[in-house]
Amino acid sequence: MRRIVSESSKIKIINNLLVLVLALYGISQKRFDLEEMTLFQRLVVEVVAPVQKGFANSRQELSDLINNYVRIVNTSKENVYLKEKIARIESDLFQMEEIRRENFRLKQMLSYSEDIGQEKILAQVIGWDSANQFKVLRLNRGSNDGIRVMSPVITHMGLVGYIYRVGPNYSDVLTILDPNNRVDALVERTRTHGIVEGVFNYRCALKYINRTESIEVGDRLITAGVGGIYPKGVKVGMVTDIDREASGMTLGVEITPSVDFHKLEEVLVLMPKVATTAQVTTPEPETVKGK
Repeated sequence: MRRIVSESSKIKIINNLLVLVLALYGISQKRFDLEEMTLFQRLVVEVVAPVQKGFANSRQELSDLINNYVRIVNTSKENVYLKEKIARIESDLFQMEEIRRENFRLKQMLSYSEDIGQEKILAQVIGWDSANQFKVLRLNRGSNDGIRVMSPVITHMGLVGYIYRVGPNYSDVLTILDPNNRVDALVERTRTHGIVEGVFNYRCALKYINRTESIEVGDRLITAGVGGIYPKGVKVGMVTDIDREASGMTLGVEITPSVDFHKLEEVLVLMPKVATTAQVTTPEPETVKGK
């Protein structure tokens, strides 16, 4: 019985192998004959092909659009970054230029004051009386820094004024533009003495000059060194106008200060050699306004 079953299984395996061989042989011998499209097939192709082409083009355009958008976004971000970087660089350059200018001004002041044998304190102008033509300035130094009343204030350009009020950390300067600040000055060329007083429009007047004095437009004035406040030889200003038609025995002389009060940023406060107890009568200052 077992022998009959075994022979039957062998016959099935042989039949299956023959079928598989014949199938493979048939596939290898099959021909794919070329045939023309029917009228219906051509119509279908003519209708469908443009649509397929449109989809293909649209897909390519959409891909290009997305790629361009991505590039634009990336370029925009890069531009923002570069603009911020340029702004930081410009800010750094501006600060460096400001430091360079400040160092130049300080160097000029310190060089100018070397011949003045007095202790000096550097101070910055932090405010002024803008309603009163810079007649009063406020400095960022006070009694805690050694500033005292009646200390003269100068720059490398010339005379600014003197300290008339002092607080612990701040002090106020009465400039030569104020008529209450009288400066004993002399004409550098002729050595003629006179009194410089503030008048108006950022100008001063040289008073008590005899009509017979040989004074000319362009003459420079310096401090005379009398009066116990200002040292001798500090530039005060220049003669810019002479009124010889005025009546009286004296000339009307207009002085333009050497210091440009519109551009004043740093000053030097000179410490008096000897403490003074002199009292200066000045009007109660108006409120000093910040820059």
